[in-house]
Amino acid sequence: MTEPLRLSPLDAEHRALDARMTEFGGWDMPIQYRSVLEEHRACREHAVVFDVSHLGSVRMDGAGAVPVLQWAFTNDLGRIGPGRAQYTHLLDPEDAHVVDDIIVWWVDDDELLVMPNASNTDPIVGTLEGASAARGGDCTVEDITATRAVLAVQGPEARDRLGRVAPELTKVPRFEVAKVAWGDVVCIVAGTGYTGEDGVEIHVPAAAAPALWREVLGTGITPAGLGARDTLRLEAGLPLHGHELGPGITPLQAGLAWVVRFDKGDFRGRERLLAERERGVARRLRGLLVDGRRPPRAGYPVAIEGRVVGEVTSGNFSPTLGHAIALAFLRPDIEPGTKVELDVRGQTLTGEVVKGPFVNR
Repeated sequence: MTEPLRLSPLDAEHRALDARMTEFGGWDMPIQYRSVLEEHRACREHAVVFDVSHLGSVRMDGAGAVPVLQWAFTNDLGRIGPGRAQYTHLLDPEDAHVVDDIIVWWVDDDELLVMPNASNTDPIVGTLEGASAARGGDCTVEDITATRAVLAVQGPEARDRLGRVAPELTKVPRFEVAKVAWGDVVCIVAGTGYTGEDGVEIHVPAAAAPALWREVLGTGITPAGLGARDTLRLEAGLPLHGHELGPGITPLQAGLAWVVRFDKGDFRGRERLLAERERGVARRLRGLLVDGRRPPRAGYPVAIEGRVVGEVTSGNFSPTLGHAIALAFLRPDIEPGTKVELDVRGQTLTGEVVKGPFVNR
């Protein structure tokens, strides 16, 4: 029997707004409220709020928390400190593929929040528990996903409008983290997001989440679903687990070498990834500007003069640019400016290889 879908603490709020719901990572989440196009443009021009409670929240407490994460993940927490956030990867030790891409919120000296993708929360917890036990068990690993909601308020007007709810919610700079009081409720706020726009993500206790959601909407901020979140992240050139990251895909192939700090010491998957760096990658993630509005989808072949040189990982219509865009893994010798052809259900589309992001804010 299949597991029942998990529900966000904001599920009733979404249904009251007649949101179109869909399964995502084992959760029943809103894909759109009115239209993906309207919600996308609202984020680029004004401000939107996403419910991203499907993401995991794993709390790490204790003196051993930072050493465990330093071994488990690719980035170097020594380059930041308490009150900061960091993007990082968990690698498979056998072939260095990206098991998950993760944001770590360093909340206090010995308190950190690890934010995995929805379907990867249980494996991440297991990995961190094993790493903690192997290193003396001087930290606790707790999945607190069910105790909170996460609201992502994004867009050029996000901070101004959110300040009408509570000015303190807006004062957390990009990639910084702070505990913030909203009335008598303590939230954890980070200057992070997945849209290419400015904004914050708010980790709020589940019981208080519906009231905060309604106050945010009361400022004129538009509710937006996961459909717009995907088109926004694609325009920003941001990878999606299961498409640009996942089995068989390493950080180096995905153009994310900056997430890996070989000089910090040992970490899970380091030896395999170092070997790939020394021999060179067999493919590289690139952007494609596609003529016309019809987008290529994941799995569609990319060719040069009829010869297949790669495969699309994500594609969609770009509301900002007015034509289709895509990400694709291509042979590493194919440089920006190269013209390509894409077979979209028997129709040949033309495109050009570019460096991301497609929309730079």
